[in-house]
Amino acid sequence: MIGYATMGTNRYDEAAKFYDELFADLGAGRIFESDRFIAWGTGMTSPALSIAKPYDGKPATVGNGVMVALAVDSNDKVDAIYAKALALGGTDEGAPGPRVEGFYAGYFRDLDGNKLNAFCMTGG
Repeated sequence: MIGYATMGTNRYDEAAKFYDELFADLGAGRIFESDRFIAWGTGMTSPALSIAKPYDGKPATVGNGVMVALAVDSNDKVDAIYAKALALGGTDEGAPGPRVEGFYAGYFRDLDGNKLNAFCMTGG
């Protein structure tokens, strides 16, 4: 149902590098880009995540309560994506671990302060 999610950025070039490196570990790459928008995914018909310079020319802001969740297939990958995000300059929003039965996640913010998580449904 979700085609793509977009987050605003005030640090376009730095954010592009952050996501290039973060998503490489998920097997995703740039699938579309312009001078103000980049989308990463595994193909044009799969869900994607993008960054954009706000269309109205005003600074990008972080939405309170807004988060993008990245699905992975193991707890080890949750740990790795979380660690990679922090190594790339992201900040901690909740170390990886079980949250509720069958749900394992690690939470972080990107360079602009957008909140993301990597999660795995553990089937527990």
